[in-house]
Amino acid sequence: MTGWRPDWAYVPGRTPRHAEGLFDPLKGIADPLEASPAWVAGLAFFGDGFFWEAHEVWEAIWLAASPNGAERCLVRGLIQTANARLKRAMDRPQAAVRLEAIAGAEIAEAFIRSGGAPVMGWSAEEVALLLANEHYNA
Repeated sequence: MTGWRPDWAYVPGRTPRHAEGLFDPLKGIADPLEASPAWVAGLAFFGDGFFWEAHEVWEAIWLAASPNGAERCLVRGLIQTANARLKRAMDRPQAAVRLEAIAGAEIAEAFIRSGGAPVMGWSAEEVALLLANEHYNA
C-alpha cells in the first residue's frame, strides 16, 4: 500500500468516515521505528493534508515507542499538530490554538530528550520545515 491515498480526507461533520480497518495495513511497526510503514504513511498523509488519517496511523508508532523516549514525544507532538490542523478544517480555531501549544511543547521536549540529535530520523530543523510547509510531501 505504499503511496496509497484514500479518496478523501476525513473531516468530522463534513465528510464520511472511512471504513473500519481501512488503515490497518499501514500500521506496521519496524525496528528502527522510523522504518515503520506507519511512520512513512503518516508523513505522507500529513504532507497531503490528510490529518485525521495521519493521526490514525501514527498512533501505532506512539504506542510502540518507549514511554519516556524522545520518539514518543515527537510522535505525540505530530499527532497533536495533525489534530490542530483538523480542528482548523472544522472551523474550531480555539481548539486548534490549544492543540498547537501542546504540540509545540511535545516536539521541543523530544529534542531536549535526544540532546538535540535527530529523532525518528528527523532533525529539529526538518520537523520545523514539515510543520511550516503546508504542501510538504514526504
